[in-house]
Amino acid sequence: MSAQVSERLSGKLEPTKNGSTYIDPKTMEWEKSQFEKIWKKVLYHNKDTGEMTVLLKWEPGAVLPFHRHPEIEQSWVLEGSFYDHDGICRAGEFVWRQPGSLHETKSDEGCILLAIYRKPNIFYKHNAGFSDS
Repeated sequence: MSAQVSERLSGKLEPTKNGSTYIDPKTMEWEKSQFEKIWKKVLYHNKDTGEMTVLLKWEPGAVLPFHRHPEIEQSWVLEGSFYDHDGICRAGEFVWRQPGSLHETKSDEGCILLAIYRKPNIFYKHNAGFSDS
């Protein structure tokens, strides 16, 4: 039996104090992103790696300009819808983008979505990603 299993069975493991960070997005203000008609609430951000979890609010008619995903991107739509050349993602639906994929995203009706990035998008016209700056 491994030392880890023996330790667990003997009850010596303790939870990490302050190992969890709880966020209540309702208490946060929407911040303007660098893109017109798109607002954000950053829930988690590792500035060293670019990893980020963010709530995004797209006003009707918002466009996220043409960009590339250097890593997987995952999005869960909470309200409304957004779309690209491959399809539309509506409230309650989930979409993920393959590393290296290119597209432009739009929302005619507006939406709120939870987006998880492993690295910032690479934008071709604006040369920017979702960041705190």
